[in-house]
Amino acid sequence: MIKPEKTINGTKWIETIQINAEERATLEDQYGINEDIIEYVTDNDESTNYVYDINEDDQLFIFLAPYALDKDALRYITQPFGMLLHKGVLFTFNQSDIPEVNTALYSALDNPEVKSVDAFILETLFTVVVSFIPISRAITKKRNYLDKMLNRKTKNSDLVSLSYLQQTLTFLSSAVQTNLSELDRLPKTHFGVGADQDKIDLFEGVQIEGEQVQRMFEIETQVVDRIDHTFNNLANNNLNDTMKFLTIWSLTLAVPTIITGFYGMNVKLPLAGMQYAWMLALGISVALIVAMLIMLKVWRKM
Repeated sequence: MIKPEKTINGTKWIETIQINAEERATLEDQYGINEDIIEYVTDNDESTNYVYDINEDDQLFIFLAPYALDKDALRYITQPFGMLLHKGVLFTFNQSDIPEVNTALYSALDNPEVKSVDAFILETLFTVVVSFIPISRAITKKRNYLDKMLNRKTKNSDLVSLSYLQQTLTFLSSAVQTNLSELDRLPKTHFGVGADQDKIDLFEGVQIEGEQVQRMFEIETQVVDRIDHTFNNLANNNLNDTMKFLTIWSLTLAVPTIITGFYGMNVKLPLAGMQYAWMLALGISVALIVAMLIMLKVWRKM
């Protein structure tokens, strides 16, 4: 979808969302955008990047934003969105229709302090970076809940939730890191040449916010990994306790089986003719079981 033209202090803004083949052709024919550029900015597998075409004087920005697969389960991946300055016109590409990107664009548009297209771009990036923070806080809340479950019975649903957190943190941590690397590089590119104080302040603001978000996700990743390690240790310990219990019971039940089987043979055995020989077999079994349990206790196998 190509939305109607808007203006940012005199600069045209063409917003596109999930464009199809016909709309791609419109961008090529009406606005003269190269087909390769359109393929590049609409590729969902692209990573963060900034490209300046010195021949066309075009500037292309690609950044990653969080994309929810299941908000309730905190399942997130990241998807790219693009901004292209082409012949004095700003084009934005949100091929995955990411809500956080739409919010960031219109938040920058409505900001009275945004007085240039460069400021619009940096304000948009700032808001996208900030959009990672609520997800990090939700992960912290979920992580605290799972941490409390360590003192209770571990459920498969808790392990699945922990796995979702690890997957989400993997995607978002990587995106935050690559975004921050590009934000650090951006002032040194053509986009940062001749920046005035206001633009420098915007660069610093988005970089500081990016560093804060990066630290938040680094901490969450470390803590969640430790919780996962603890879960695994608890599961192994529980399995060891169960195997120990079953082993001891199997040894205990094997003793009377051996004794009764021995005296059940169809041959003459010592004391087999006594009136209470069965009580003797029972006593021998109990004595051997007690002796075995004492030996296991002494050898610290129980």
